[in-house]
Amino acid sequence: MRYFIQFSYFGKAYHGWQNQPNAITVQEVLEKALSTLLRQKLSVVGAGRTDTGVHAKEMFAHFDFDEIRDREELVYRLNAFLPEDISVQGIFRMVPEAHARFDAVERTYEYWLVQEKNPFYFDFAHYAKHSLDLEAMNQATSLLLGHKDFECFSKSNSDVKTFLCNVKKAVWEKKEDKWVFTITADRFLRNMVRAIVGTLLDVGMGKINPENIHAILESKDRGEAGVSVPAKGLYLTKVLYPKERFDEQK
Repeated sequence: MRYFIQFSYFGKAYHGWQNQPNAITVQEVLEKALSTLLRQKLSVVGAGRTDTGVHAKEMFAHFDFDEIRDREELVYRLNAFLPEDISVQGIFRMVPEAHARFDAVERTYEYWLVQEKNPFYFDFAHYAKHSLDLEAMNQATSLLLGHKDFECFSKSNSDVKTFLCNVKKAVWEKKEDKWVFTITADRFLRNMVRAIVGTLLDVGMGKINPENIHAILESKDRGEAGVSVPAKGLYLTKVLYPKERFDEQK
């Protein structure tokens, strides 16, 4: 039977999601926990790949196994077995063809930014000490919604077949003592959100005009966009699936 596992993690200790030969990853730790508790070697397929140091408030992966009679008990045992920086929220029975990566129709990321030095945000947000024009940054952000090709914000030498993304939402908002950039799309390229935020910070500091976002996007050149901001401020916060993929009410 096919199952989706819903979980979250704080990414500081991990070299991203995907298995690597000489580095610890979230996928490796989760597979080991499931294989140990279910007494069968299992592999999991994630909803996407987060880079080294990136966090996930909501992440999904699928795996195949015979019927799990008590999924709540398995969730409890997994949380007792897993390290403190990974937490499981639920396990769901899916239709046989459900796929954690390819069935996801929408993903949302947040990037956290603080403007004052704060030791309690040291591992959680990017500290930008320069004054920023948030109105100009949101003006530039709105221009992202009219474009489909985001090659200029993709990691160099990427092996993806297409750079097309449908960005449905992109906005900066003040939330308590931090600024939060929220972006929702059907898919994201590697390094895309961090490159977008770095470019928007250049707008906020007056290095480029908001309307220059059009020219940067049209260039399809990573060198025309801003530098990538640190991974520690980036969070995957939501992954959305069609309801009919669940073999039960989620």
